[in-house]
Amino acid sequence: MDVVKINDEFIKLGQCLKLAGLVNSGVMAKIAVQNGEVSVNGEVETRRGRKLHEGDLITFMGQEVKIER
Repeated sequence: MDVVKINDEFIKLGQCLKLAGLVNSGVMAKIAVQNGEVSVNGEVETRRGRKLHEGDLITFMGQEVKIER
């Protein structure tokens, strides 16, 4: 499992996907999220702007990323 460290209170889902290296661009993040390919805490998430906080777990294409501060 990979970890994304944040300095602020939250990070948006699209930004997190890019920061974790799961997608190469914001456009790819948008498409993946809109297509229902991304889960947050075990539930499909279709909002690219979803705010992620410490402890959230993102799953995309079999890879997991945890948000830490």
